[in-house]
Amino acid sequence: MRKISSILPFFFFLISCEKPLSEISNSEKQQLKLTLNSFLEDWHLAAAEPNYANYFDKMDSTSVFLGTDATENWTKKQFEAYSKPHFDKGKAWNFKALERNIYVNDIGNFAWFDEHLQTNRGTFRGSGVLEKVGASWKIKHYVLSVPIPNNDMNKVVKITRKNDSIFQRKFN
Repeated sequence: MRKISSILPFFFFLISCEKPLSEISNSEKQQLKLTLNSFLEDWHLAAAEPNYANYFDKMDSTSVFLGTDATENWTKKQFEAYSKPHFDKGKAWNFKALERNIYVNDIGNFAWFDEHLQTNRGTFRGSGVLEKVGASWKIKHYVLSVPIPNNDMNKVVKITRKNDSIFQRKFN
């Protein structure tokens, strides 16, 4: 019993040291969405300029980037290796947001988004997850995709069927 009574105050001390997470107000969420919109605009601009360091500094060390090809499931290091030659040539990619929706969790340290992008190949989609790491935001996960009109889906399936079957063999 004595051990419990001597440990109990220490336990309550530890609990009291933890900072409780509190919800942010709607106005703080709106301000945060503006901040994150600028963050994402800067990220896309860094590719267009191209500014390799600024682009990849916005991604967390554990980031994942999914490209439009089924084989493009890259860690940050893999995506850096793929991208470096493009940046070095002075031609990475130029994506401009046509529309973006940003969603923020109640405590303001986690966000997700979707966007329609104007690219040199047409309209693409992007979606991702952001996390506040220390004092800065980092992209944790990004998915780039090409929207296919439903009326054209059968044509696309015929075009991709061969590559899909090759890709799917890896999982059998």
